[in-house]
Amino acid sequence: MDDKHPSGASSAYEKRDANPRSLLRFGLGLFLTLVLSWAASKWIFDYFRRVQSLGPTATPFEQARALPPLPQLQVHPVEDLDRLRQQQEKALDTYGWVDRSRGIVHIPIEQAMDLVLERGLPARPAAPAPPGDGQPNSKDGAPAVAGGKGGGT
Repeated sequence: MDDKHPSGASSAYEKRDANPRSLLRFGLGLFLTLVLSWAASKWIFDYFRRVQSLGPTATPFEQARALPPLPQLQVHPVEDLDRLRQQQEKALDTYGWVDRSRGIVHIPIEQAMDLVLERGLPARPAAPAPPGDGQPNSKDGAPAVAGGKGGGT
């Protein structure tokens, strides 16, 4: 293998393909282009900020936080369930107004069960007997069927 270089000097890299001066010019030109683009953009934005006002915001929700419609996500479901159970137990174990204007109250559940045992549940009045058509009733209290099986002649 030939270890000789065309120039006759021994070097660790190839010099004829890379031109450092043109690479430096390109880098400097790129840097200047970026700086000029940035300066022009800044000048344009500053100009329009002074000259044109933007007016009201595009959306009314930008300034006020609106809650989403119900049901909302629960952040602490265990605590929410405990709070709900406490409210329900309080409603079952205390006296309070349901509708003060109509005079409706609620009483503790234990007392309500005792009152039901004492007084019983309200019942509907018995239905009046339908007007009879003269047909005799059978022995078990059901009306007899005329002309059929069972009570015939």
